[in-house]
Amino acid sequence: MEPSIFLDVLASLQKLFVGYIPAAVLGSFIGYLIGINGTVYQVLKRIFEIPHSIPPIALLPIMLIVFRESETATIVIIFIGTLWSVIINTAIGMQHFRRQNNNFRVATFHLFHALKVGIWVAWFTVIATEMLIAQRGLGYLVWNAYKAGNINSIIQAILYIGIIGSMFGQLLDFTASLLSQIVSDGKKPS
Repeated sequence: MEPSIFLDVLASLQKLFVGYIPAAVLGSFIGYLIGINGTVYQVLKRIFEIPHSIPPIALLPIMLIVFRESETATIVIIFIGTLWSVIINTAIGMQHFRRQNNNFRVATFHLFHALKVGIWVAWFTVIATEMLIAQRGLGYLVWNAYKAGNINSIIQAILYIGIIGSMFGQLLDFTASLLSQIVSDGKKPS
């Protein structure tokens, strides 16, 4: 990996983690609270579908007006996009958990599915915002390579984007599988 690409990867990952991690924690907690009560779930599910239906990148102009700084605006829209995805998917998971007699394997699967959807939303948002307003990052690299007519750099950056996104998905799948196995082993009679 070239040093400049390494710095672009780091810039993209920094935005991803600063926006994603707090949204994943808060979204999981709120989703859990909503999902454990059937009535609350039915009411709030409909309301939360509205902000969840707005692509995070559409919020960029508003966030740029509010924060006047592209890095902060980017992190806020990553946070918002991730938050709604994690809340809704965690709440759905908790409903399945309740319906299946509090099966912890089901809860683990759905929680990690929510985290996986959230990280993909966050990653897509990072790349899209970098293509529009960033001075560094993989999205910025793709867009600059396009403007320069450098097909090789475009393909290289896209490959990095795909590999990194895939690695996050696989890491969450592996962690979910491991936790499900631990929960199953813990419930087996000695």
